[in-house]
Amino acid sequence: MKTDTRFYIDGQWTDRPQAPLIPVLNPYTEEAFGQIAAGSAADVDLAVAAANRAFASFSGTTVAERVALLTRIRDLLEERSEEFAQAIVAEMGAAITFARGGQVHFGIEHVRSVLTVLEDYAFDTQVNGIHVRREPIGVCALITPWNWPLYQITAKVAPAIAAGCTVVLKPSELSPFSALLFAQVMHDAGTPAGVFNLVNGTGEEVGAAMSAHPDVDMVSFTGSTRAGVLVAQAAAPTIKRVVQELGGKSPNVFLPDADFASAVPKGVLGAMRNVGQSCAAPTRIVVPRNRLAEVEAIAAETANGIIVGNPLDEACVIGPLANAPQFAKVQELIQAGIDEGARLICGGTGRLNGLNHGFFARPTIFSDVTTEMRVAQEEIFGPVVVIQPYDDEEDAVRIANATVYGLSSHVQSADHEAARRVAGRIRAGQVHINYPAWSGFAPFGGYRQSGNGREYGVFGLEEYCEVKAILGY
Repeated sequence: MKTDTRFYIDGQWTDRPQAPLIPVLNPYTEEAFGQIAAGSAADVDLAVAAANRAFASFSGTTVAERVALLTRIRDLLEERSEEFAQAIVAEMGAAITFARGGQVHFGIEHVRSVLTVLEDYAFDTQVNGIHVRREPIGVCALITPWNWPLYQITAKVAPAIAAGCTVVLKPSELSPFSALLFAQVMHDAGTPAGVFNLVNGTGEEVGAAMSAHPDVDMVSFTGSTRAGVLVAQAAAPTIKRVVQELGGKSPNVFLPDADFASAVPKGVLGAMRNVGQSCAAPTRIVVPRNRLAEVEAIAAETANGIIVGNPLDEACVIGPLANAPQFAKVQELIQAGIDEGARLICGGTGRLNGLNHGFFARPTIFSDVTTEMRVAQEEIFGPVVVIQPYDDEEDAVRIANATVYGLSSHVQSADHEAARRVAGRIRAGQVHINYPAWSGFAPFGGYRQSGNGREYGVFGLEEYCEVKAILGY
């Protein structure tokens, strides 16, 4: 049993051996392999005070100094990448190949992207004859989720540091060990005392205290829409900036001339990447009604071919779901799909045959799904894809937009102009045409209940800045 009761506050490790302990479960064995200390509002006070003290000097550092710090952080992440990958497998069940090539790789890419932006970014500009300066917003509370432990940390910490802010991080208590490794990276990179702080604990205790704290200037939160509402409510009395990346129910619209043979498998695998535990997963495949049978056959063949098992097995494509509550939620929603009349093409409830432990869900495909069904409306966060047939382009756009969310989306078509036309009508923060490469520069965030604000690239950096106009400069 690995026990770590430390927090990182004011440039040093601070032990809390008397704090209540939170067990951390391995989702493959279903057994606790570690435990961490549960922080309190008093710990948050100490971390915020340290960040406030550090802000006066760190906000005045030069771009060159911040570039040098972020470069050291990037280099240490690369050097220790295997250590991070192994931690992510243990704490949230990601398949080892995906932990390396997805979770850790793209986490490092966030730092690399921010470095590129920072090296060329103009914090002082002239706009219509007015001098406009972007200055760091202040102390930032960063609350990150369990499904992309390192990736979401670097997506927030890197631009905050680039802007000249100081931060207090609360990682998910379900996947905390990769965050503790990250804190050591920040320490070893020579981050000035108080610039980066970490307090472990629950959202109800630590997250709420950070969101409500009068000396926190901004909260950046990634998680469920339900939790996002609570964060916004806690932050409201102090009028701090709140940036939220919340839930999604992303459509993948196939126009009639799409390459179904290659695009449908990519869509299914993309939706089930990370065991479907991604807010931007394209879990709704929207297809012409007269191609429905063809799509069903391709989708089922793809899902049935996914290798599910021990996440440390190099051949494994997806491992277990990250935790017991998530497993129960996925089972409930698969059953809801069956009960509401969706046609089960493959998969279903229960564990995979031969797996008597681990939070394994069966890769599942539903068809003939209508917009009012729960499986078309609720974020399942599991390896479940629904196929929704449409009659014409107008109907396809209607189905694509028929949720409370608007985070990500896809369009498949051989006709680029048609794809652009449909992309322009989908109400989502990102639209991907014909599966382009991931970019750490593309602004990421949502419409409607998928959140507000943007991460990544220039837009992500500017979320951590205030805008000051200086007249008569």
